[in-house]
Amino acid sequence: MVAGLSLPRILRVGRGAAAELGDVLKELGLSRPLLVTDAFLVGSGAAQRLTTTLLAAGLHPRLFADTVPDPTTDSLVAGVKALQEHEADSVIGFGGGSPMDTAKALALLGVRGGEMRDYKAPRVNRGPALPVIAVPTTAGSGSEATQFTVITDSATDEKMLCPGPAFLPIAAVVDVELTMSMPPRLTADTGIDALTHAVEAYVSRKANPFADGLALTAIGTIGRHLRRAYADGSDAGAREAMMLAATQAGIAFSNSSVALVHGMSRPIGAHFHVAHGLSNAMLFPAVTAFSVHAAPARYADCARALGAAGAADSDDVAADRLVDALRALCRDLDVPTPRSYGIPEDAWTRLTPLMAEQALASGSPANNPAVPTAAEIEELYARIYACPPPRPGSAAICPGRPDAPDGGVPCRRARAAPGRSSPSSCADRRNEPRGVTVDLAVGQA
Repeated sequence: MVAGLSLPRILRVGRGAAAELGDVLKELGLSRPLLVTDAFLVGSGAAQRLTTTLLAAGLHPRLFADTVPDPTTDSLVAGVKALQEHEADSVIGFGGGSPMDTAKALALLGVRGGEMRDYKAPRVNRGPALPVIAVPTTAGSGSEATQFTVITDSATDEKMLCPGPAFLPIAAVVDVELTMSMPPRLTADTGIDALTHAVEAYVSRKANPFADGLALTAIGTIGRHLRRAYADGSDAGAREAMMLAATQAGIAFSNSSVALVHGMSRPIGAHFHVAHGLSNAMLFPAVTAFSVHAAPARYADCARALGAAGAADSDDVAADRLVDALRALCRDLDVPTPRSYGIPEDAWTRLTPLMAEQALASGSPANNPAVPTAAEIEELYARIYACPPPRPGSAAICPGRPDAPDGGVPCRRARAAPGRSSPSSCADRRNEPRGVTVDLAVGQA
């Protein structure tokens, strides 16, 4: 198999790298960037500091701070106008995944015109587009190194995956100092997002040796440092490790793919406005349990990299341990269910068929080791709605059933479809006799 590989032309990685942003643009022959960011980074002073850096380098930036979480086609209109008024020759995406996704979309629309729905998958966009320089402030999306943007269609609430080299930043400036103020919830959500990128890149049907090495390295780093960064945001060593791992995971999936978790996650974000990393986390254990039977050796490698299994464990045991480790991680990082997050059950149930349809249309589920049907995706949505990982030593309870204290019953293993392994009917299999033990501290340094 021949793998087509794409990376940013310039990567500046390390403490204080943001101070070199002006030099990076000058090296590329650029002088009139549109600096795309959000209101929070303006309010914190970070956007002004970056603008000052650009001005000191003799450049002529213009600030655009009207990005929104999970950018929409409507939110791009003002950005395109600002781009054209400034006669920008480049776009800087400064922030988390949403400002970077916005910057990528503006870079294409500013040259090509049209609507973002014209550029969604399966179309592969090769440009032309303005050069994008990405400066991430979170350790998770990896967008600084990927050839994708995700934009929600304001008319349909479809979260559109738009792929192609046109969206690959020409340069990425990765500075851990920009992440030190991330609050615990954002640290957890973006960190699990990065872990999802790495695992899905490794198990994808499009996996290749180049992406594999980056993915496994990122998995190991995240396993050792995510809990530390979540518990203590001032832990500079953990922050730096997570920042590097997020970029490595981004390069990995950009040169492989994401899979079913991301395919199912995007509709949740579009319809219920759940942050992307959090919706990934809600899905990650259940979707992995659904998928492990189709590629046990690959999932076992992920488990060993994460520290959830050892060399002596068989692939089947190691793959099961990965599922348990993901459940433990989501519990330790206080990941809610859609129900506890506040999503009404009737809306969830009503939109489930549409979400399944949109997940399949994105193309990501086709990269999964176990390619699901629409019915199986709907079943997974139903399973994760109200079933959290259990506390150690307790059985999980699925709300909404008649014989538990709150109208729920202990979870039991669901009957699998023919040829499928038997995934849990909830986020728990630890109360079943399986002949293995699980270290619930997996991934802690």
